[in-house]
Amino acid sequence: MLAGVAQLASDFYAAAFLGWASFFHCGGKEKGFLDSALANIWGAVMAGLTLLAVSRTGLANSLTLPIWAGICVAIGVALMVLGAKLPLLSAIPAAVYGYAATVALTLLTASGLDNLTAQSLANPVANVAASMVIGAVFGYVSEKIAGLLAKA
Repeated sequence: MLAGVAQLASDFYAAAFLGWASFFHCGGKEKGFLDSALANIWGAVMAGLTLLAVSRTGLANSLTLPIWAGICVAIGVALMVLGAKLPLLSAIPAAVYGYAATVALTLLTASGLDNLTAQSLANPVANVAASMVIGAVFGYVSEKIAGLLAKA
């Protein structure tokens, strides 16, 4: 039943299922929820900053775009991984989920790059961050329900 509700939510929130999986990847329970959600958001933010650097600095033309994009991604991912030195951002795989989902939503949506600074859920960073947290909530609830069913 929760999967059906999550599917409805994912029509509005792009990465709810990824957030759900990330919750379990991080071990579940309250710690997994916190680790997953914070790292997912961190990855989404780093992806947004990377995409802004690629698309808005004016340092790339049609010939140099692949090189400039590669440089920006290398720096962005390096900073994302360095952020994992902070205990609250230490779940690197969860950060990668947030990063990848944000890049995918941005590049697969016609106005994705234009919306990177929007102050709404049209902003791919905000959308993915919210989606991942909603997914973690679904993971937490499903874990609690499974625990109750196992006891019954």
